[in-house]
This record gives sequence, structure tokens and C-alpha cells, in this order.
Amino acid sequence: MKEQLLSLKKVNKFYDEAHILKDISLDIKDGEFITLLGPSGCGKTTLLRCIAGLESIESGDILLNGESIKDLAPNKRNVNTVFQNYALFPHLTVFDNIAYGPRIKKVTKEDEIKVKVDEMLELVKMEGYGDRMPHQLSGGQRQRIAIARALINNPDILLLDEPLGALDLKLRKYMQTELALLQKQTKTTFIYVTHDQEEALNMSDRIVIMNEGRILQVGSPRDVYNNSNSLFVADFIGDRNIKEVEVVERKEDFCSVKLGKSIIDIRTDRSMVKPNECDGKVYLAIHMDKMKISYDKVDNSLYGEITFVHYAGSQIRTEVDVDGEKVTVIEYQNDYDNYRIGDKVYISWEENGAILLPKEDIEKRGN
Repeated sequence: MKEQLLSLKKVNKFYDEAHILKDISLDIKDGEFITLLGPSGCGKTTLLRCIAGLESIESGDILLNGESIKDLAPNKRNVNTVFQNYALFPHLTVFDNIAYGPRIKKVTKEDEIKVKVDEMLELVKMEGYGDRMPHQLSGGQRQRIAIARALINNPDILLLDEPLGALDLKLRKYMQTELALLQKQTKTTFIYVTHDQEEALNMSDRIVIMNEGRILQVGSPRDVYNNSNSLFVADFIGDRNIKEVEVVERKEDFCSVKLGKSIIDIRTDRSMVKPNECDGKVYLAIHMDKMKISYDKVDNSLYGEITFVHYAGSQIRTEVDVDGEKVTVIEYQNDYDNYRIGDKVYISWEENGAILLPKEDIEKRGN
């Protein structure tokens, strides 16, 4: 059982009259890879800066190893931050950039510093680059050095503020794997900020989904992807068709709902709407990549007409008009059946591919 490392207790942050963080409470265990995920302006970077000590908090507390750090200066907290712009010293070599922290602290002898720097270079797979200057490195290499410079200080927590945002897509995907492996290798607690859901799903032990200064859901990547607890989360993470539907019948484990002229049964054991709560109108959320198109009639399916077919590498995105509602289906090349615009088809999905969510005001779904 991992021990609890960091605790946020009803943290509130204001900028003038703007309430940026609203009663944020979160416990993080030692050795976890935690991602703060949400749209721009949701408060995730502000929360990271509060943990780092770069921003003060108006109320609440931040505990590290059981001790409050909310009033400590950044250099008195055993945490380090890696920024998107790397923040390397341009006039120092790679070696001197990594050695900067131990040298400033003046508690490590120079020969020991050299050993530690070499260990860091090996850890981030940058052996032989110690004499280079930052401008001689690629974006991915500079990011590795920034991480090595932070890790050499043996922080309790490494804070990463969208560190891959400036990289091209291919390098970003590669670095996602490298960062996740590095975190497991060092067993350092990572708190990672991103607005990229794929990044969060690929790398995290747990994901903290935020909107408008609040935490909406915390869970494993599998849990938040499959079992969204609100309309906002369902809409934000994963590609889903989200449709307002009318409840026509309530059963023990199912609700029958109507979309267009089709009536379909939806299991409610994973939904936020239970059978006794099925009344009036609710939202139906179906993962696009858990759906399948068939020319033959399928039980518990939607019937419609293909209006658009988009070939996107390994994926085929097909849009189907279901009595005026656009439904998008994602399938893969080996399932491709030469669909044609105007074809009449049936759409079905895996039993765990759909959930029901309570009707919410779309403009207030983060509150």
C-alpha cells in the first residue's frame, strides 16, 4: 500500500474578484503519476503553481508528508517544476544546467555532483551531451535536460506544466512513453498538467478532471473513459455521441429511451441515471469507437442513412442521419465495408459502450 504524500484540503484561490480554485480537495499517494486534465482556464496550472509555492492560496491547506507547506517559499518545498518552455539557462552547458541545483545548495562535493549528473544523463538517455549548449539541442532533447535538472534534486514531487506542448505530434507521442517509463523507473511522484485527453489516458495512474476551478471526477484512465459521472466529463474525454433522449420505459436494470423513431434499451448499472430516476428526458452518451454499422437488421439498434464517410488513416469515420440526428461511428480499416452515402444501415454498440446521464444545463455543466 502506497503512503499518502500530498493532501490538498479545501484549497481556494482568487485573482481579484475571480474565484479560480473552488474548495479543491485531493489526496495523492507516493509514486503516483497524476494528471490534471481540463480545458484552458479551468484552474489546473494555477493549482500546480499553488503546490509549487509560486502562487499563494486564500484558504485551505497543502500538506506534504503530513506537514503544511502553504506558507513555505518555493525553495523550501521539496518539489521541482518542469515548464513547457524548458527554462534552461542559455549560457550554461547541459552539464552545468543539470548541476545547477546541487551547486546552489552547496551540500554536495563537486566530484559527487559529476557522478550524479552522469547518472541523470544516462537516465534521460542523453549520455555524451554534457558539453552541448541548449541551443544545440532539439526540443525533445531540451525537455529531457529540463527533467534531468529537476530530478537530480531528488524531489518528493515533480510538477510538469504541459511539458510536451511545444513538440510536434510524433515526438510528443514518443515522449509520452518515455516520460511514463521514466516515472516508473525513478518512482518519483509526477503531477502533470495537460488539456490533451489522449496524453492523460496514455500516461496516468489517475486522472483529475477539472472545469471552472472545480474537480469533477478522479479515477483511473479506464474508469473516467468508460464511466463518466457528468455530461461535461462525457463530452470532454473520449469521442462520444451525446444525444438528448426521451425515457419511454423503466425496467430493473435498463431504461428504454427513444432517439428519433428508434427505441433502444440502455443498461443502467454503469450510468449516472438509475432506473428509478429515469423520467422525462436524459442524455445518452455512446462511444463512437464502440459502435458498429450493419446492413442487416440488428436488435437494439438505430436505423439511419449514411451522409458522410471520412477515411483517416487507420480509422473510418462514418456519419449517419438518424431521423435528423447526426451519429458518428468510428471503425477500423479491417472492418471497412465500402459504405456509400445514401446507404440505409443499422447502428449497434457494445453493451458497455453507452451510458445515461442526467439532463444538465449545458452552459453550467462544470458548476
